[in-house]
Amino acid sequence: MSNTDLIIEERSRDIGDFLVGRLIPFRKKRMVGPFIFIDHIGPTTIKPGTYLDIDQHPHIGLSTLTYLFEGEIQHQDSIGTNKHIKAGSVNWMTAGNGVTHTERTPKELRQGQQLSMHGYQIWVALPKDKEEMHPEFHHLDASELPKWNDGAASFKLIAGKGYGKESPLPVHCHLFMIEIETTDNYPLTIKDQLKGEIGFCIVEGSIDACSQLIEKGNMLISKVEDACELTINSNSKVLLFGGEAFPEERHIFWNFVSSDKQKIEAAKERWSNKNFPKVANDDTYIPIP
Repeated sequence: MSNTDLIIEERSRDIGDFLVGRLIPFRKKRMVGPFIFIDHIGPTTIKPGTYLDIDQHPHIGLSTLTYLFEGEIQHQDSIGTNKHIKAGSVNWMTAGNGVTHTERTPKELRQGQQLSMHGYQIWVALPKDKEEMHPEFHHLDASELPKWNDGAASFKLIAGKGYGKESPLPVHCHLFMIEIETTDNYPLTIKDQLKGEIGFCIVEGSIDACSQLIEKGNMLISKVEDACELTINSNSKVLLFGGEAFPEERHIFWNFVSSDKQKIEAAKERWSNKNFPKVANDDTYIPIP
């Protein structure tokens, strides 16, 4: 998806072992491991005449991870992919040296009914030596993701490695993204289970951290691996994500990410001159803001 407002600082604050805010990037923390952008989709009701239609737009230097709790999106891109993503499955598009894509409500769902949509669009920066790789696309059905239970919590490993398990999604650096749902209060252990920086998106319910209640709609970022006691409260849903940080800074402009500002300038010129590859049978175009 095309983001137009990158800096989201609402309610960011420091509570001890954690930074708390609304998504990334925000003022105190530009990235969490390789994760550079998180956009919360909904929850919303899509009514007739307001279907999702995100026209052709470009990316470089990152992978997009789309994960839905509700709804369905049709993804098409310039490497020939035409794939529907449904709730619980994963779309993973690696832009590398340049890709164009669209995201729309599937045609068969445009029958005048109301549709629910809820999920996350996430950008993961590529390692410096992978920024010029050829674009790729991978899809995993919900049934392919590792799942396990521990007491009052159920876990689903969406991407990367964590808790001694590994997702089959072909990622390009050390990272993790895990969905956790609870039926009762659950003390979460993160020490020695995850490698790198750690973030929490509270989708539903709440978390108790450092003697403070953090409710849904917020994000926590652990500043230390052995953080203060953390409890995911009953009937909550949390996305746990992060990984090893890169040694180099990442620059971001619109849909472009790179360790080299000149590559972003070159991508801007390519898109303005309409020299990116195109989605087949699609003449739409979103100009650079």
